[in-house]
Amino acid sequence: MKILVIHGAGMNMRGKSQVDVFGPMTLPEYDEAIRATAAALDVEVEIFHSNIEGETIDRLYEAHDDPAIGGAIINPSGYMRGYPALVAAIGQVRFPVIEVHISNPARRGVVSEIATSSRGTVTGFGIAGYELAMRGLKAIAG
Repeated sequence: MKILVIHGAGMNMRGKSQVDVFGPMTLPEYDEAIRATAAALDVEVEIFHSNIEGETIDRLYEAHDDPAIGGAIINPSGYMRGYPALVAAIGQVRFPVIEVHISNPARRGVVSEIATSSRGTVTGFGIAGYELAMRGLKAIAG
């Protein structure tokens, strides 16, 4: 199974700002941990990051046309609110999308609009949330 992992707007700032909320890991360290988890679960991952909504939407639509992609994980970060085109794109792709957050947005008083189009959400478990999402995608893929 191949999973597209999408890092949303602002993820490149992880480990550089709001360390008290998201911890000290940088985006390259996230990617390393995600790849290690994927290897342990016998899952192939493609990791994508963009601070530009249109690029993220284009990558989702490209993945829709790629028969190897069986699911996606998105940490929307800055795309949580006010990005209706991205929400629509997530609802249009043929594969399930799981939303992952390192922290719990609801605890911070933030509601994610991405969750309305996602198959499921994993929040508040740190980097382990990616493993939970990968396991979930494997389970629903059969």
